[in-house]
Amino acid sequence: MIYQRIEGWVDRVLLVAAILALVVGGALAISGNQQAADLLWAIVTAAVGIRLVVSITIDLIHRQAGVDIIAVLAVIGALIFGEYLAGAVIALMLTTGTALEAYAAGRATRELSALLGRAPRVVHRYEDSTLVTRSIDEVSPGDLLLVKPGEVVPVDGLVAGAAAILDEAALTGESRLVTREEGDQVSSGVVNAGSPFDLRATATAEASTYAGIVRLVKQAQEEKSPSVRLADRYAALFVPLTLAVAGVAWLVSGDPVRALSVLVVATPCPLLLAVPIAIVAGISRAARRGIIVKGGGALETLARAKVLLFDKTGTLTAGRPHVAEVEAGEHLGEDEVLRLAASLDQVSPHVLASAIVHAARERELVLSFPSDVVEKAGAGIEGTVDGRRVTVGVAEFATADATLPTWARELRRRAAIEGTTIVFVGVDGTAVGAIVLDDPIRPETPRAIRSLRRAGVSRIVMVTGDHYAVAEIVGAAIGVDAVLAERAPGDKVEAVRTERADATSPVVMVGDGINDAPALALADVGVAMGARGATASSEAADVVIVVDRLDRLAEAIRLSHRARSIAVQSVFAGMGMSLVAMGFAAFGFLPPVAGAIIQEVIDVAVILNALRALRGGTEQKVVVPGWTETSAALRHEHRELAPHIGRIRTVADRLDTVDPAVAGAELREIRAFLIDDLVPHEELEDRSVFPMLAKAIGSDDATATLHRTHREIFHLARLYARLVEELPDGGPEPDDMPDLRRVLYGLHAILQLHMAQEEELYLGLGDEHPAGAAIPAPGARPDLPTAA
Repeated sequence: MIYQRIEGWVDRVLLVAAILALVVGGALAISGNQQAADLLWAIVTAAVGIRLVVSITIDLIHRQAGVDIIAVLAVIGALIFGEYLAGAVIALMLTTGTALEAYAAGRATRELSALLGRAPRVVHRYEDSTLVTRSIDEVSPGDLLLVKPGEVVPVDGLVAGAAAILDEAALTGESRLVTREEGDQVSSGVVNAGSPFDLRATATAEASTYAGIVRLVKQAQEEKSPSVRLADRYAALFVPLTLAVAGVAWLVSGDPVRALSVLVVATPCPLLLAVPIAIVAGISRAARRGIIVKGGGALETLARAKVLLFDKTGTLTAGRPHVAEVEAGEHLGEDEVLRLAASLDQVSPHVLASAIVHAARERELVLSFPSDVVEKAGAGIEGTVDGRRVTVGVAEFATADATLPTWARELRRRAAIEGTTIVFVGVDGTAVGAIVLDDPIRPETPRAIRSLRRAGVSRIVMVTGDHYAVAEIVGAAIGVDAVLAERAPGDKVEAVRTERADATSPVVMVGDGINDAPALALADVGVAMGARGATASSEAADVVIVVDRLDRLAEAIRLSHRARSIAVQSVFAGMGMSLVAMGFAAFGFLPPVAGAIIQEVIDVAVILNALRALRGGTEQKVVVPGWTETSAALRHEHRELAPHIGRIRTVADRLDTVDPAVAGAELREIRAFLIDDLVPHEELEDRSVFPMLAKAIGSDDATATLHRTHREIFHLARLYARLVEELPDGGPEPDDMPDLRRVLYGLHAILQLHMAQEEELYLGLGDEHPAGAAIPAPGARPDLPTAA
């Protein structure tokens, strides 16, 4: 480190000296004092030559090719043959080349250096009601910390108390603010963009997200890519070629100045500078988007990959259980079933419990705290809630006599077909309802798969431990080429080995869990999704996507393509121009001074070209002004509508198993939901949201399908309303069942498809929303734009 600082200081001094020598020497020459001018130029030429000799010696000590020998020969030749002005120009060329390289390297690694440089060092911890500043290394899980405005969140934790407004751009690359409510997880490395908030630490600094990212970045900076190593070898071969051309030019012409001219224009700077700058710039650009690439080798291999294997759970799907449906029996309503289950599950550490509690809070249900709680592993949990004995778990645990009503048996049969999970809820020994949980496909998955195809991926394989029938449903929905189901971790390794044997290009394995680590290590490129830098998968992977977004994988491939192609362009263009200049110099058309200037122009051109890897490489989203607030409102309304849409199918399934009067009441509730909530929501989208999108896109073609779907929804809603209005007061009769079921199933299917289409379309849109712009207040309900 000390040597590098001294080296940098010397290089800056020599650059200033070369500039001054040319300026002062030029003035002396013009004034007729040529001898003084030559002396000044000779001194600066010799000084730069000595610096080069030292550099070459250090390279040779470290067993690196000393390709600067060409430059040393050019400097010595200028001094021997009395070409002092040429020598001074060469000195300027070399020192400015060094300065350009330092500048370009700094620009290329700016994002990586920024990630390393912004790591927090201290925390503000509550100790006996007093706020004390401590070293970050002293933080333990459970500590209560204060994060002040503008500070980087020091460790992973949960928001405690007031909501936090955060700028997560450093981790995600998205320049908009997000709000985290009390109890929400916050990753270290994000910035507090609002008022001070309290954070309950869940990990030490070393085990937190940001520390893991820093370790990955350091690892990425240490590796030299294959292209850089190849460029070093080519540059070394360039030395004898240059000496041969210079020797032939001298021998044929008898003029040693021609040999000097060849040496001046033959420095292999395009190879030595352009390739590493382009590769590191690509790595830096990826880091800005939340993609940590562990070195140039991984970047270049990723650029050539055509085959991708995905683990399903947590990669193509959310990887977290989600409440898809709440089924209520005859005694309680859906909200009460969910409220009782969530009240009991508040004290359970089970992964399904957190999903149930989250669903209850989304519906804004008021939970009670349970007492006399007993949890039985593999069965469920029971306790007292509001004076009633509540059980949540498997069917046999939730009922006193292990006898399930008809609706429960049908629900369990359907879940077995669809691959969902059911949690039964019992009250005082009787099954009163059930909660259906699934692992939904990520909203961005279909779009990400298409983006991967556009990025050049020709084969996509899904590898999963799930049953074949469930895996086939997911595979067909997202459009993969092959599905490998019921695969254990060892089978995943074998799948990677098989694909590598059959493929003609590198194979990429994408996963997110510990069980994926062996397969990630075996693949040509292993990609860890949503990893935080301290997991087995991130250690085994070559690329770590720290933001939990599948679309960043296609972005990583496009960025690697761009960086590699720019590196190759720079090499061929720069070396081509150098070879042409060598030819002109060998034939006497290019004197040393002009050759030095031309070589400087070539160096600047290839470096600037290499720095293009810092930009581009991403698919541009359609920009819709105000879209951040609008999309937040749409997602809020979609979450509110989702339980009611799920209930449409539930009511259809149980029409002939409940009392006609109960069925009639449920059918009228659905009619009220359609007329009072769903149809107005869709009409508002038609009047305000879709015209906004059409204006931004420049055409209404993108929303034409959604408009058509709205028409069908309105038609089915009107048809259903008429059917319900014609029902007898006592509820539906057997003759009414077929039409009611047909319309209900049709509504459920088209609404599910329509919601998925809208979510996918909306994910592809962006906003002109700057990081500091206003966002809705925490807890406030965002509003859709009103019609013009």
